[in-house]
Amino acid sequence: MDIAVIGATGVVGKQCLELLGSGVLPGLGRVVPVASAGSAGRNLAVEYGLSLKIEDVVALDDFDPSGIDLAIFSAGAPISRELGPVVAAAGALVVDNSSAFRMEDDVPLVVPQVNPQTMATRPARGIVSVPNCSTIQLVRALHPLRALGGLERLIVATYQAASGGGLRGLDELAATSRTILDSEPSAGLLTGPPVGATVGPPVGAPGRFGQPLAFSLVPEIGLRDDDGISHEEHKLRREPRKILNLPELRVAATAVRVPVVNGHSEAVHVTFDGPVDAGDALDVLRTAPGLRVYGADEGYPMPRQVCASPRSSALVHVGRVRADPDDPCSLLLWVVADNLVVGAALTALEIARLAAEASWA
Repeated sequence: MDIAVIGATGVVGKQCLELLGSGVLPGLGRVVPVASAGSAGRNLAVEYGLSLKIEDVVALDDFDPSGIDLAIFSAGAPISRELGPVVAAAGALVVDNSSAFRMEDDVPLVVPQVNPQTMATRPARGIVSVPNCSTIQLVRALHPLRALGGLERLIVATYQAASGGGLRGLDELAATSRTILDSEPSAGLLTGPPVGATVGPPVGAPGRFGQPLAFSLVPEIGLRDDDGISHEEHKLRREPRKILNLPELRVAATAVRVPVVNGHSEAVHVTFDGPVDAGDALDVLRTAPGLRVYGADEGYPMPRQVCASPRSSALVHVGRVRADPDDPCSLLLWVVADNLVVGAALTALEIARLAAEASWA
């Protein structure tokens, strides 16, 4: 199988190459990294310390998709919209990590542990979408719980890491954190700057997250619509409905950016169509592949520990599973996952593996 990785020099592209080097996708032939013209010619195998044999970086404008079997896109929605259909028309299966095609009816939105049946036949357009990183860990935790009853209502608050903003987001968090620590006494960290004062990026350059993130929280990810719902919150409402095939599922979401380097966390309140028991929920969660479940005496997952090793980064971690004391039909749970691995690169490659194993492939 000959593979192209579009956006190979970004944080998700790097993860894809590292996972390919670990053998997550057997039967590899050529591996072609594709990126902007400024990265053309780079030897990413040397830069990333990979044993994987890959070609030098090819510029987007010079990329020839002829002979490519699989193309993984991680370069953003505009590039996916422009180049994805071209690569698919050349015969490759496009697995797209952006939001470009997710809600289109003729493009499968796939989480292999939840709806692998959507890959039973090759998509007519030759494009498969990877869900939003926060959606992936959410539906992977919810899917086993459907054994307890029908899902009626979700209320979810996400706590999303700076790596969700790419290399620019990580650099900005590091730089602004360093500036604050170097320039403010400890008392300043306790009281914070005056309301309206600028910390980090100057006025006119609001930065990757709209507001300075260091030592703070930004309760808005993406532009808001006229009703005050952000782009990220719309994804969390729409995508689970499509993946779980529950078009009437009621979802309320609040997406928050937090000064964490990597690893998204979610506080989830789920309501069923009948009474549920927290012990039963733990039992069914423990039977689900790819989950690590924490009982009451086993602590709880946190981003740093979840992202500390390749083995841990490949799992969705679920803890603090408990009953809602005011509603016998509801449960609360805490879900953490590596947003670059589970939330993007690994899921894309697991979709590719489904395709490789399918009869149509």
